[in-house]
Amino acid sequence: MLIDLKKLYALFIVLGTFLSACSWFQNRPEIADVLAVHFKNKLYHQFDTTAYHAVFNEELRLFRDSLSHPKVITAFYESQGFQPSLVTRFFANGQLDSLRMSIKESHQDGFNPEIFRYSQLGVLLETFREQPFKKIEEVYPLIARLELKTADALLNYTNFFQYGSVNPRKLFRRYYMPNLRPDSSTMDSLLRLNDLPALLKAVQPQSRQYLALKEQLKHYRHRLKTEAHPDIQKIKLNMERMRWKVPLQEEELVMVNIPDFTLTWLKGEDTLTTMKVCVGSRREAAYEEKITTYLKSRRLDDKPKNHETPQLLSVFTAIQVNPVWNIPVSIAQSEIYYQAIKDRYYLSNNNIHVYYKDKKVADPDTIQWNRYSREKLPFKFKQASGDRNALGKFKFVFDNGSSIYLHDTNNKNGFRLANRAISHGCVRVEDPLKFAELLVRDQGQYDRLRMEVSLPPLDTTRMEQFLKKQAKKIDTIKRFNLQPSWFNARKGIGVAIYYHTAWVHNGTVQFRPDVYDYDPILWEALKKYL
Repeated sequence: MLIDLKKLYALFIVLGTFLSACSWFQNRPEIADVLAVHFKNKLYHQFDTTAYHAVFNEELRLFRDSLSHPKVITAFYESQGFQPSLVTRFFANGQLDSLRMSIKESHQDGFNPEIFRYSQLGVLLETFREQPFKKIEEVYPLIARLELKTADALLNYTNFFQYGSVNPRKLFRRYYMPNLRPDSSTMDSLLRLNDLPALLKAVQPQSRQYLALKEQLKHYRHRLKTEAHPDIQKIKLNMERMRWKVPLQEEELVMVNIPDFTLTWLKGEDTLTTMKVCVGSRREAAYEEKITTYLKSRRLDDKPKNHETPQLLSVFTAIQVNPVWNIPVSIAQSEIYYQAIKDRYYLSNNNIHVYYKDKKVADPDTIQWNRYSREKLPFKFKQASGDRNALGKFKFVFDNGSSIYLHDTNNKNGFRLANRAISHGCVRVEDPLKFAELLVRDQGQYDRLRMEVSLPPLDTTRMEQFLKKQAKKIDTIKRFNLQPSWFNARKGIGVAIYYHTAWVHNGTVQFRPDVYDYDPILWEALKKYL
């Protein structure tokens, strides 16, 4: 008997189509087997993937606007074929309960657990456990809602604990820290992890200072019996600041806390030195309104002053000894110009050189300043090295886009003040010689630096060299002209200028005045999460 191969092939196609259309020949989704075993309920064997997909997409449409990261969540489920991935992996083994327990404990970190859908997840999980279903179609909406709200809660929880709940760069004009923030790739990978308890543990802040503040939050809550007390609010604000993720890599770090007006030099766990600092003065009152007016008028008389020291992170590169101060245009326009009009000898008395088209003006005291508009001042100003220089004898340089540095000062009285927000933005250090000693590479370099500022070397074998230098400086025939000199800084010494108004020292919370009024700005952005 001859077989017609074409007819046989057609028969196989028809049979295959028929079999694939029959639900009992389809592969059940993983969720069906997981839940059937967990609940000992054969109802889940009827789980229809196509029907569930339709319900899930409708739930996604309804909840999309309330999701914090709708694009990430949508892309994730598209890649999963819209399967209930999180419920499949984490419900039966109790890991969704671990997530909810962690959310409940977020209160200890100052958060309101409801921002992570604590109650909503509780209702969905309880309903799911009660199993009030008679038809498989009744299960689909519950699983879809549990899936979407779990994904949203998980992303928010891990993001808030790893990176903070707000982005400081969007809140503060002078925040230049390179904060790490979650991206879509990072969040997608979180949704794909298989060990939820390990993830929840890994995202917890572990710094000693954060944990100490967390413990103090508990103590203050117990003592004050209210969440509205200013001390509790300040603790919460600074816990948030400590959650901002800054990529610190250097073992040695010079930390300047603006509200505390102090500098701390750390090497690992050891403190090498601490000293007072002076930081930038606060912005003018009603600054936002005034800057709006200035941007419209472009008149310098309308421009409000803002000398606040920026928050930033960098690495020291050099020391300039006997520095020259390149006076910024803003200071030249707002201060130097008026001083020169008021006192014709102000510039020469303060060793300030004037440059016109990059050429030094021979006698700046003869300039008729009234002829020039300060808005279009054609001069540049430099204060030469010497005792009158505003930078003192040392300038400590690190890369940044704000022309900020640490430096000495010729006005030491500022360190006696309680409120030391008095500079034009740079940071004045109380003991620049000690700072320089820690920053240089070796003792020989330190001795050379000392001799440049007329201090004898520690190595007595260099005394002859020192005396020759001193003789040149006091030579009355050959007029000595003091010049700046440069020294390389040791590699890998970081500098962090930050803003904390509360921290823990020896088991006690240290509160500091909010010198720049940053706390209300942060509280306004943060309070909806607390």
